[in-house]
Amino acid sequence: MTAPKKTTDKVVPGPVHARRAGPAATNPNLIRPSKAEAEAAVRTLIRWAGDDPDREGLVGTPDRVVRSYEEFFAGYDVDPVDLLARTFEETDGYDEMVVLRNIRLESYCEHHMVPIIGKVHIAYLPRNRVVGISKLARVAEVYSKRLQIQEKMTAQIANTIDEVLEPLGVAVVIEATHQCMTTRGIHKPGVTMVTSRMLGAFREDDKTRREFLAMIGNPASSGEG
Repeated sequence: MTAPKKTTDKVVPGPVHARRAGPAATNPNLIRPSKAEAEAAVRTLIRWAGDDPDREGLVGTPDRVVRSYEEFFAGYDVDPVDLLARTFEETDGYDEMVVLRNIRLESYCEHHMVPIIGKVHIAYLPRNRVVGISKLARVAEVYSKRLQIQEKMTAQIANTIDEVLEPLGVAVVIEATHQCMTTRGIHKPGVTMVTSRMLGAFREDDKTRREFLAMIGNPASSGEG
């Protein structure tokens, strides 16, 4: 009897040009303030808003805000390329579309620092290897946990998957509401922004693109945003 073939995985380092580790990578001169300095800034904002940071209800707010910011912007401390480094080549020849739909998105607008809430759909066509699906969601999470605009975030997610996995194609669609226009400014609730990034087969082959859009409910029929 032939011994069963072992499942193997392969660690494939991403190309150098794909590495984006956050502020330290893009701005090596960036020095983060201390936690105490950040808390002092929150106290200043409370006073600017017209309240007393020393009253009972607000005395602990600077600490809570700073700790929440550590969670909101945790994406600056993670390299998304590393998340995709472990791939699997034993796929029994699977070469059809891999789609992950309705990934919860929570990000923050870089212009007003208010929430962007929505969902991300990701698809790729494997060439020689696949990646654990949770890693695709983690890549989206890393980029969302930074100050963002939706257009850039859409491109970053797609470009990173394309550069590291080198698939036949990548597609990313984001549907989100922006509180910078629903709770301030123009005050238009219920408006959803849709952006898409299509690479490889998804850009070049209408049939492939239509199949993907049909699978996610066709929110971006134009195919490229």
